[in-house]
Amino acid sequence: MSTETLLYIILAGVIALLLALFQYKYKTKSASNYNALFVFLRFITLFSILLLLINPKFEQVKYYTEKPNLVLAVDNSASLKHLNQDQNAKVFLNSIQNNAQLSDKFNVEVFSFGSTLNANDSLTFNKTQTNLDKVFKELSQVYKNTVAPTILITDGNQTIGSDYQFSAKKYNQPIYPIILGDTTVYSDLQISKLNVNKYAYLKNKFPVEAIVVYNGNQQISSKFVVTKGNTTVFSKPLVLDKSHNSIILNFTLPANSAGVQSYKAQVIPLDAEKNKTNNYKNFAVEVIDQKSKIAIVSTVLHPDLGALKKSIESNEQREVVFLKPNKIIGQLNDFQLVIMYQPNNSFKELISELEQQNINKWTITGSKTDWRFLNNETLNYSLDITSQTEDYQPNLNTNYSAFIIEDLDFETLPPLKSTFGEADFKTPFETILYKTVSGIKTDAPLLATLESNGRREAVLFGEDIWKWRSQSYLNDDSFLAFDNFIGKLVQYLASNKRKNRLSLDYNSFYNGSDNIVINAQFFNKNYEFDANESLSILLKNKESQVTFNRPLILKGNSYQVNLNGLESGDYNFTASASSENISVSGRFKVLEYNVEQQFLNADVTKLQQLATNSKATPYFIDNTEGVFKDLLTDNRYQPIQKSNKSIVPLVDWYYLLFIIALSLSLEWFLRKYQGLI
Repeated sequence: MSTETLLYIILAGVIALLLALFQYKYKTKSASNYNALFVFLRFITLFSILLLLINPKFEQVKYYTEKPNLVLAVDNSASLKHLNQDQNAKVFLNSIQNNAQLSDKFNVEVFSFGSTLNANDSLTFNKTQTNLDKVFKELSQVYKNTVAPTILITDGNQTIGSDYQFSAKKYNQPIYPIILGDTTVYSDLQISKLNVNKYAYLKNKFPVEAIVVYNGNQQISSKFVVTKGNTTVFSKPLVLDKSHNSIILNFTLPANSAGVQSYKAQVIPLDAEKNKTNNYKNFAVEVIDQKSKIAIVSTVLHPDLGALKKSIESNEQREVVFLKPNKIIGQLNDFQLVIMYQPNNSFKELISELEQQNINKWTITGSKTDWRFLNNETLNYSLDITSQTEDYQPNLNTNYSAFIIEDLDFETLPPLKSTFGEADFKTPFETILYKTVSGIKTDAPLLATLESNGRREAVLFGEDIWKWRSQSYLNDDSFLAFDNFIGKLVQYLASNKRKNRLSLDYNSFYNGSDNIVINAQFFNKNYEFDANESLSILLKNKESQVTFNRPLILKGNSYQVNLNGLESGDYNFTASASSENISVSGRFKVLEYNVEQQFLNADVTKLQQLATNSKATPYFIDNTEGVFKDLLTDNRYQPIQKSNKSIVPLVDWYYLLFIIALSLSLEWFLRKYQGLI
C-alpha cells in the first residue's frame, strides 16, 4: 500500500469520527448512555463508505504444494504384440497406476505412442510405426520447466525419425526404460535395407541395393532371390559368418512394361531361424514411358536456382537443366516447361519464341528483374515501375482451384524480396498466394497462375524462395512438404490437361506401413472451392473382390480420407460427389510389408545408454520392483511449495458491505428502542 493511500485512509478516519461526533455530541442536546455507541456505529458506517471510495489495494499471498509429475510413456506399436509383450506392458502400467504411494507423491500422467504421442492410456498395440524421437521432442515442450521423471515402457525399436538418444538429451528428465522383449540372441538372417527408386523409365534398367545382415556364430550358406510373380529375375548365393556378417548387393533390373511393377526380394531362411518375417521385402517401381525436362533460364547466380533444382528433381520423373537465354532457343521443343528467373533484356528472343510456340512458362521476378523490359514484352500482366523494394510474406488462398495445395504454414515462412508496385493482369488469373505487407493481408498476388490460348503460365513476384525450403525443413525436419508444393506447381505448368471440378491427389502404390491418405478438391460450376459437398470413395480389392465405402472429411482447403489398415493388394476406387453426377476413378497398390514385425529382440543397448545419459536406471519387465523404490526415495523428486501473489482491491471484499449493513441496522434499532425515531 502506498503512503498516499495510507494518508487518505487516516484522513477518512478523522472525517468519519468528526461527522459522527458532530451528529451525536454537538447536535444532540440530551445526554444518553447510548450516545457513545451511536458515535461508534456511525463512525464505522462512514469510515467503511469512505474506504470503499478510496478503494485501497492489498497484496494477498496464497501458498500451495505442487507435486512432481510422473510421466508414463507406453509403446503402442505392433512390435510389442509381435514380440508377445503386449500383456506385460498392460500389467506393468496397471501396477503403476494402482500404486497408492506413487499417486500420493506424483501427478501420474499416461501417454501412448506410435508415430505420434497421444495423451491417453488406451492401448491397442496396432500402430504401424514407432517414432521415439518425436516422443521426446513433444514431451520436452510439455515438461519444459518442471520435474517429470519418465518411465518409458518399450522395446526400444524405432522405425521412423532421427536417433532418439539425441532428442532425449534435450529432454533433461530422468528416463527409466522398462525393457520389453526377449534379450536372447538367436541366429537370424534378414534384409536390413532395400533401396530402390520410386520411378523407372520404359526400356531402361533401374538400380536396386539390398543389405543382408546375419546374426549368429556359425558359417551359413543361403541365397538372395528377387521374383516378379512366379519368375525369378535375380538371384545370388550368399556365404556369411560371425566376422563377415553383412553384404551389400547392387544390381539392376529391366523395366520392360509401363505401370506399377511389383517385386519380392527374399533371402532363403535358415532351418532354425525364429523370425522369418524379416527375410523378405516387397517393393514396387512405377515404370513410365517419358520424363519431363524443365529448363531454368537465368543470367544471375542465386541460391533460389539450387533450391528449385533440388525440389523439382526430388521427383525422379523430372530433370532440370540450367541454360542461358541465348543457348535455349534451338532446343525449346525438348522441354515441357521453361522457368525464367529474373528476366532482363537478354530474354527478348526467348520470350518471343515462347509466345510463338505457345510453350508453358514460369516467371520468377525479384530485385534484379528489368520490369521496364518485361512490361513491354509480356502481354498478360505488368507491374508499376518503381526503384523501391519490399518484403512480402505469403498468405494462402484456400479457394485456389487448379490443383490441391496443402498449407505449409505459409504465414510463418520468411518474406520474399521484390520490386514494390501493384501488378495489373490483363487476362483472367488465379492467385495461389497473396501478399502480406508488415502483417497486413492484401489481395495483391504473390504467386499466381493463368491460362490463355491453351498455354499455362505462373508468375512469382519475389526472390529468396530458398529461405522457404530451409524454413520448411526447420518446421518439419524434412524438405518433403515444400518439395511437394513445388512439384505440384511444376506438374500443373508442365501439363495441358483440362481442369476438372473433382481432382484427386494420391500415389500409385504404398508400402503396408505407410499412411495411405487420399486428398480431393471439389469446385462448383464457377470453379470456386465448395466446402459443403459430400464426397465419398468406393474401394474394391481386385483379389478378394471386397468393397467398402468411406466418406471424405473436410480438412482445410481440401477433403481427405485416411485408408490406413488396408490389406495388401491392388485396389480400384471411385470418388464421387453426392449432389452431382461427377466422379473420378483410379487405382493403387498396397505392398505387403509390416516394419514392426522386422524385430526379433529389444534394443537393450540403446535403452541402457538412454537411462545412463539421463542419470536413471533401466529395468527389464521381469524385474521392475526397483523402479518403485527409486521413484519413492530419490531426493530429486520432492513436492515444491509455491506462492501466488495477487493484488486484491478492497471493493472486492464483500464483508465490508456486511459491516456497513450491520452497523446501520444496529444504529436504527437502538434509536428506535430509545424512541429517537
